[in-house]
Parts: sequence; C-alpha cells; structure tokens
Amino acid sequence: MPSKKVLFLASANLEAGLTSMALGLARALQREGLNVAFSKPIGQSPLGAGGTADPSIAFARDLCNLPVTGSLPLTRASDLVAAGDIDGLMDEVVDLMDELHGDYDVLVVEGLVAVETDTLALPVNAAMCRALGADLVPVVNANRPSASDIGSLVRRVARQFGGNDDTLDVDGGFAGILVNKVPEDTDPDSLHGLMQADLGPNLPILGTVPFDPSLYAPRLQEMVDAMNLTVVNAGAMESGRVSEVVVAARSVELVLPCLVPGALLVTPGDRADICLAASLSFLNGTRLAGLLLTCGSRPDAVVSEIMRPAAEAGLPIFLATDDTYNVAAQLAQLDCHVSADDRHQMERVITSIADRIDVSALLPRLGAATKPLLSPSAFRHQLVQLARSADRRIVLPEGEEPRTIEAAIKCAQKQIANCVLLGDPDAIAAKAAKLGHVLPSNLEIVDPASIRARYVAPMVEMRKHKGLTPEQADAQLEDTVILGTMMVTAGDVDGLVSGAVHTTADTVRPALQLIKTKPGAKIVSSVFFMLMPTEVLIYGDCAINPDPSAEELATIAIQSAETAIAFGIEPRVAMISYSTGGSGIGSDVEKVRDATRLAQSLRPDLLIDGPLQYDAASVASVGKQKAPDSAVAGRANVFIFPDLNTGNTTYKAVQRSAGVVSVGPMLQGLRKPVNDLSRGALVEDIVYTIALTAIQAAAPEVPAVSVAEAI
Repeated sequence: MPSKKVLFLASANLEAGLTSMALGLARALQREGLNVAFSKPIGQSPLGAGGTADPSIAFARDLCNLPVTGSLPLTRASDLVAAGDIDGLMDEVVDLMDELHGDYDVLVVEGLVAVETDTLALPVNAAMCRALGADLVPVVNANRPSASDIGSLVRRVARQFGGNDDTLDVDGGFAGILVNKVPEDTDPDSLHGLMQADLGPNLPILGTVPFDPSLYAPRLQEMVDAMNLTVVNAGAMESGRVSEVVVAARSVELVLPCLVPGALLVTPGDRADICLAASLSFLNGTRLAGLLLTCGSRPDAVVSEIMRPAAEAGLPIFLATDDTYNVAAQLAQLDCHVSADDRHQMERVITSIADRIDVSALLPRLGAATKPLLSPSAFRHQLVQLARSADRRIVLPEGEEPRTIEAAIKCAQKQIANCVLLGDPDAIAAKAAKLGHVLPSNLEIVDPASIRARYVAPMVEMRKHKGLTPEQADAQLEDTVILGTMMVTAGDVDGLVSGAVHTTADTVRPALQLIKTKPGAKIVSSVFFMLMPTEVLIYGDCAINPDPSAEELATIAIQSAETAIAFGIEPRVAMISYSTGGSGIGSDVEKVRDATRLAQSLRPDLLIDGPLQYDAASVASVGKQKAPDSAVAGRANVFIFPDLNTGNTTYKAVQRSAGVVSVGPMLQGLRKPVNDLSRGALVEDIVYTIALTAIQAAAPEVPAVSVAEAI
C-alpha cells in the first residue's frame, strides 16, 4: 500500500478524456519538481471493451518517464465483481502498488472510464479510491453542461463516492476538479470563475481545458483501416489527419469556403466540379486532408488527367463503395482516441492539457518539497514561461515563409514574444489564410520597403572603414536578413531568428559585421540543448568553431556556463577529452588541460573540470573511479568538446541513436542575440528558437572576462 499521497481521477460524465487529463495532471506536477508515479489499476481498451490494450501505462512510461504499475485485465475485474468479491479485487489492486520502487512524492491513479450501459466503473472506482486512501479528482466533460450543470455533476460524484455533497472541499475527500473540452465559444477563464462561485472557494478548480479539434483529429490511415477504403492516391497520407469533414452536397461555389487545411472532402466520384475544385485548392496551397470519393465511382479519364498534378503534389484520394450518406455516418463514428502508437499526437495532447492546469493549490496538500526538474517537457515549459516574462521583440526576416508565419502566429497566441514579420503584408495574410489561420492582432507585419531608408545612414557609418557607400548600403538592405540585423543593431528589436530558407553563413555573417561580439569576447560559439529523458544537457561548441585554441575553448566553456544559468540550469562544466585527469599525453589533451586551468582561473565561481572522458563526466560510477575528487565527474550537465568534429559528431550520434530531441544551435558571444535555424526546421523548432532568443535578450549582462588579458 503506498504511503505517499494518492490522487484518484474519475470521470464525472461520458467522454471526459480521463487518460489525457490524468497524464496532463502528472505532467503539471512533474513541472513543479515532484516525483510522480502512475497507475491504471484496471486496464481497458480506448473504447471500454475489446480492441487494443489500454495505452495509458505505455504513454505514462514512455512519454512522461513515470514509474508505473501493471494493470489487471478488465475481464478479471468483471468476473470478481460478478462473483460478489469486490474486496478480493481491491486486494489485487492494492498489491499492484508494491510494483512501485524508488522514491516518489505523489501517485496519480486513473480510474475506469465509464461507457454507455456500463455498470462496472462507478462501484469499482469508488472502491479503488477508498482502498488506496486517495483524494478524488473528478474530471468533467464540459462540452454540454453549463456551469451549474457542472456543479450538479460534481455533487453527484461526491454522493457516488460516499462523500457529502454539502462538503465540496479538500476536507471532504476532494483534491480538486478538472474540466475538459470547454466549447470553443466559451471562455475557459470565465467558466472557471462561474464554477468557483457555484462550488465554493474551498474546492480548487485545477484546470479548465478548452476543446482543440486538432488534438482529436484521426489519422488518415486509421480512417482507411476502419472504413476499409481503397487508396487511389496515397500522397501525404502518412502524416495526414482529418480535422473536419466536408460533405459536398451543394453547388461548388458554396463548397469552396469550406475547403480549409485539414478538411476531408467527401463527394461522389462523378461530381467533376467538386473534384476539380479540391485539386485546384490543393495546388494553391490549401493542405486538404484528402478527397474521399463515394458510391464506388471515380472521375472519368479527362477529369482524372486534370487532377493528376494535385495527386502528384500529395493530395490523398480515397474510394468508398457506400453512398455519401452512409460514408458520412461512418466518419461521424470514427474513434478519435489517440492510438497507442501515435506518440507525437499524445505528446501534443499531454502538453496542451498540462499548460492549462495549475497545481499550486495541490502542493501544500501533497506535503512534498518541490525542486527544479528539467525533463524535456519541463524545459520546454520553462522556455515558454521565461520568454513570456522577457516580453521581447524578435524580428523574423523570412516573414513570407509558411513555417515562419505559423510559428509567429503561435508565439503571438501564446504570448511567447512580440514577433515582427518582414514581408509583403498582403502575401503574408494570403499564406496565413491558406494555412487555415487568422493573423492575430498582436502580430506585427512590416513591409521591408517602408523602413529600409532609415537604416542606410547608420549602416554606412558602421561600415565606412570598409568604404561602404549609401547606394551599396541601400542595395544590401534589400536582403531582409541584413535589414533585420540592422534593426537589432539599432535597438528597434531585441533579437533575430533566421535560417528556414537561408544558410547559416547568410544569418551569422551580418551579425558578426554589424552587431559584433560582446566586449572581451573574441569569438562567437554555439550550444545545443539536448533533451534527455530525465534532464537537459548542454553541448558546446557543435556548430561554429572548427578547431578552437585553448583560450577559445576556455571562452566557450564560460559562455556555455552563463547560458546554462540564464536558462535555470546550475552548470557543472566538463571539458571533454580522450583522457581523464593527468593520464593522457599529446597536444590535443594538453589543449583541453590548458583550457580548463584558464577557465577555472577566470571564473572560480563556476564548477569546471577537465580533461574528462565522456563516460567519466556523465556516469557517476565511472566518474567516482576515474576522478574521485572531482565535483563535476559523473554529474556534468554542460559538455565542452575539444573541436567541431568531436562536438558535431557526438551531438548527432546521441540525437539519432538515442532518439533525443535537440534544441539549437543557439549562438553565444554576440552583443545582441541572433539565432540560426536548420532549413528543415519544424514549426515547433522555430517557436522554441524564438523563445530562446527572447530569453537571451532579457538575460542580465555579465561582464565578459578577456581571455587574452588573463594569459
């Protein structure tokens, strides 16, 4: 029987999203530094009976890195309840908790999900809650009830679990309530206030989560499998999802406004006008989920030939033998639960929910001292929070690039930074519309032609030693990266992010020429944040300096330690080599040894040690054996590599072989922050790079120590 605090989550009504809310709560508690364990004592498929195995435990273990218990089969629970042996079932449930080893602060338990005509979930959930000595967290689906209805549901749950519905507070066995799927036309914060007024101030409302259709969009492959469809053209089917269904039963001009990204267009194959409209829309940039032809009919040869460019561009096309009405009915019944193998989507769901949960009211009740925890999700969450606090203005020179537009929209919506897109406002608005987005009012768009002239004279002044003329400056400023760099130099914006379509040299060269390095810093270096399963490591330099000298290596170590501090990481810096301590000889290890001594003398306040082999730096047992007196060995979190060959190879080997997410490279040593993107960057990569840049811009100035003067 667990001695720690137990939170038991149970659905207050149908389709409450119990699994995602339980994992979202676990993630929110992790972000506060708590050690969280997870249990789904009785397994069930997403639909409640039959089908695939319950994915809750796998998601908890693999996505949230939680210690987990096993699950009893649903049939076992049903048999024991039918035999009148619910006490025997509870004995087996409690025995499962013995599988939890190690230290944890709180156990999150997901109860049985109630389904239609189900009579098992309620009595078993109530019995489990009592047997585990748990505090109850009802989860409410807000898609239908009003605020007062939610209050009635919570009071009914209190009665069902043997409590007093007149005592809706933490002393009555409740830890709080969670509300999921708040309708799109309802403000979650307003609903939160109404519910709090109805339920009283002593029952914490831990979160009100808005309904996001994209989180419940089934994959095209799942649709094909469930409906036994014929794939006419696979196109982008592998990554496609159905966010909405459009049944084309009207004239084409009335269907056109419904053709938005993620829409699945359903039409009989003989509706040439609809098929051609879908093809043209896709070719114009609207990423439809696909075209589903009904009645077993395909377009004729002439129409198919006209549609061929859209098919070659990736438009998925499917064929159903049923008529349109029956196909639409089948689509309405598609299972929208996240499949066990759909880890990326479930990560999105968990993160989205955790962002809306506030566990501050729970912390005193849990009685555990929180501590900084930088799991990958916690680090990403911290980036967003720090960037919001920074409130910086970041210019995006590639303002007409679709991924950049989408990233800027997300940053505006989440208030991560005040983004400035450089580009033609009409072109940006049109591309946003094709992506299915409306440009937020707090997203700034600047036409480069409207501001270019103001930077000609300052640029000429800065580059006059190179003989730059006004005419040359005006011509160079037509490059939006150079224009954006001048905006940073002039203090009109706080930082710059580029590289989605430009090379690293295109991004970095103007920064070196115009922004220049910090006083005392002779070089610009870079770091990657390596998001390991349970912590975040910093690798430097893996992108800029091919073969740094001992003096430059010392600078990189100090810069990287300061970066760690800016991002809430207490740096323990390991200077990596093929040898540990004084055991090795050769110019390469001597360079690392000299760099270590120099960095230690310049910054005695930092924990820096070397030379250390990678295993001696990262593995406690090896570090204790090879460097027993080191404060860094075995527990390093900042790794400084001796050259670019070693650093770049190591970061990519770890990233690819271990499936580790890396964020970066982030440039260090410039007077003001400029960061480069990979040309294959995803929208999320751009969002987090913008957040990094905003945080850098807000970091307090640390006087740079001149390495040259210290030698």
